[in-house]
Amino acid sequence: MLKVSAGNNRGTALLITLTITTLLIATALELNRRGRAAVVSAAVARDRITLSNMASSGINIAMAILVKDKKESDTDSLQEDWADPEKINEIFQDIPFESGNVKIKISDELGRIQVNALLKYPGGHEINSLQEQLWDRFLRLVARDESEDESYPASVINSVKDWLDSNDDDLITGLVGAESDYYQGFDPPYSCRNGSIFDLDELLLVKGVTPDIYYGIEQAPSISRYMTIWGMNDESGKNEGKININTAELPVITALLPSEREDLAEAIYDYRRETSDSNYVYDLSHAKWNWYKEVPGCKDLDIDSDLIRISSDFFRIESASTLNEMKTTVTAVVHREKDKKTNKWECKILSWKTE
Repeated sequence: MLKVSAGNNRGTALLITLTITTLLIATALELNRRGRAAVVSAAVARDRITLSNMASSGINIAMAILVKDKKESDTDSLQEDWADPEKINEIFQDIPFESGNVKIKISDELGRIQVNALLKYPGGHEINSLQEQLWDRFLRLVARDESEDESYPASVINSVKDWLDSNDDDLITGLVGAESDYYQGFDPPYSCRNGSIFDLDELLLVKGVTPDIYYGIEQAPSISRYMTIWGMNDESGKNEGKININTAELPVITALLPSEREDLAEAIYDYRRETSDSNYVYDLSHAKWNWYKEVPGCKDLDIDSDLIRISSDFFRIESASTLNEMKTTVTAVVHREKDKKTNKWECKILSWKTE
């Protein structure tokens, strides 16, 4: 009869024990890994929700600041608290978060060139000559290298005009415009908007608007930074296209001036922010629209009154929240208007983008 030694039994038992122990350890480690991943995932999700709420609160506080400003002044300029990020962020010191922080920046949307004002009336097809001249001067700043092309910037202006107008047929504007027939040759094909633009990025679809012109090269001005789809309408529904000279940035001010006087733009730009002992030297809170004539060298300068204004009710708010090395930025465009029922000023959100 065959006998199995006790030593072999003990060896087999030890091997089985080691195998089971290894499996248990591996299982425990995997469960631990999954548990930690779940905890981390939950923490990240929690932080993202918290960041979103923090950024949203920043938008709401900024809107409250704009409403307060409207009650105090009929003009809007870079000298006011809403335009000073440091003063805005001081408010958050009185509303501390348990952790993380929020930084707010408010800019005047009417300090930009208003794309849809290129035509005289919404849904029409007649170009606004003043806006056409404004576009011409601005586009020459955007891409000076394009000046070698004799059709530039007319090619861009006429193509944008054709994109906006409702007269979509074989009659292109000038010799360098483009109607739907031109865009049908692309893959995939598409048609002209034939109406107001609702997203500025749509300009990238228009003939002649290259990424270099739209986004800019290095420090050059760009359409994406200095143009907007928003604007004030008059009683007839016409987009006025007036630019707030109190808030416009240097390239826009330059485009407002006759080309032979564009050297005065920087003086006008600096005049608004000149300070002495932390106080503004020139008060723009009650200034007239033609205050620029008081700037040295500008006494005989004339800017058409149909191009400029000194107030605004359209603003861009950027709210950036930071928490645990994570960041969320919410950008909202708001319209400051009076509620018809309560007769109180409020801010209506027109667009909302989260990054």
